[in-house]
Amino acid sequence: MKAKGLLVPRERGEEVRRTLRNDRWLRTDLAIRREGKFLALPLADQAAPPLELGEVVEREFTPLSGSGPTDYRELLDLPKEQLARLPRSFDVIGDVVLVRVPEDMAEKATEIGLALLSFVPGARIVGADGGVHGPERRRSLRLLAGGGGWGTRYRENGIDIEVDLEQAYFSPRLAREHARVADAVARGDRVYDLCCGVGPFSLTIARDGRAARVAAVDSNPSALALLRSSLAHHSFRVPVETIDLPVEEFTPSAEPVERVILNLPLEGIKYLPSVARTVAPRGHLYYYEVVPRDEIQHRGEAVVRALGSSEEWAVAAQHVVHPYSPAADLIGYDLERRDSREGVP
Repeated sequence: MKAKGLLVPRERGEEVRRTLRNDRWLRTDLAIRREGKFLALPLADQAAPPLELGEVVEREFTPLSGSGPTDYRELLDLPKEQLARLPRSFDVIGDVVLVRVPEDMAEKATEIGLALLSFVPGARIVGADGGVHGPERRRSLRLLAGGGGWGTRYRENGIDIEVDLEQAYFSPRLAREHARVADAVARGDRVYDLCCGVGPFSLTIARDGRAARVAAVDSNPSALALLRSSLAHHSFRVPVETIDLPVEEFTPSAEPVERVILNLPLEGIKYLPSVARTVAPRGHLYYYEVVPRDEIQHRGEAVVRALGSSEEWAVAAQHVVHPYSPAADLIGYDLERRDSREGVP
C-alpha cells in the first residue's frame, strides 16, 4: 500500500528506527522497504520527524500479516458512508490523542474515542478537538475515552516538552518547522519568540546553542509555566527568558533583534506593524498565517504592506507548512528587513 516513509542510509537504519518507534512515528503494520544503500521506514500519518533524520518520501510498502487493524475506523461498527466521513488522521501528543469529530456525528463520539484508545499504542486519553480560542489560545476539548487529564510530556526533535493541551497552545504538526527556524539562527543572534505557547521554537533554538539569548513572550501564564518546567529538564547554554505580556505591550519598548517569530496564524496580521519595529536591519521575521489557497500567490504582498513597504521589507521565502482545511493552508513566511543605509537586502 502507498504511504509516507522516511528515506535513510542503511547504516543509520536501526538508529533512526528506534527514534521513530520511541516517538510513535513508525508504522508497525508495514514492512521496511530496502532500496540499495537506503531504507524507507514507514511513517504514521501524524509523524513529523526532524529534517536531520532523513528525507520524507512516498512509497509502496508491504503490509505485515497478522499485525491487526491498520486504521482505527476498522474497529467501528458503522455504515460505510459514515466511516468514510470520519477523519483518517488524528494527533498523538505523548499519551494524549486528539481527533476532530464531524458535528453531525457527535452521537458516535464515544465510540470513536474508544476505538482510538484501543488503536493507538500507549494512549491514555482521547479527546474531541474543538479548536483554539481566545487571546490565550486555549484549546476546546471534550473527553471521549480514557482519563487522567490533558497534561503530558511530548518528545520532539530530541527535546522533552511539557504540555497541557487544555491550558496552553501546542501543535505536534510543527516539529519540522521548529527545527527549520532553529537551523537558520546564526551564532550570536538574539531571538524573540512571540506568542510562544509552551515554547517549542525557543527550546529548539536553545538546544542548538548558537543564539546569544532568547526571549519567549506570551500572555498565558500557564504556557510560560510549562516552558519553564521543560527548561528545567535540560541544560541548555543559551539563556531563555520568559516574559508574561501580550504582544502589543511587549513590542513598544523591545530593542530590535536579529530573529523574531510570530506564530499566530488566525490573527497575527493585526500585530505586524508593531512587531516590525522589533526586527533589526537585515533581520528576519518568521510569520505564520492561514491563507485560502486561491489567495496564496499574492498574499505575501499584503503581508509586506502590513509591515511597512516593499522598500523596507521583502519576502525572502515562503512555503506551505501543512494543509489547514479543505480550502486553506498554513503558510510560513520568511520576511527580511532591508538595511536602509545600504539600500539592498
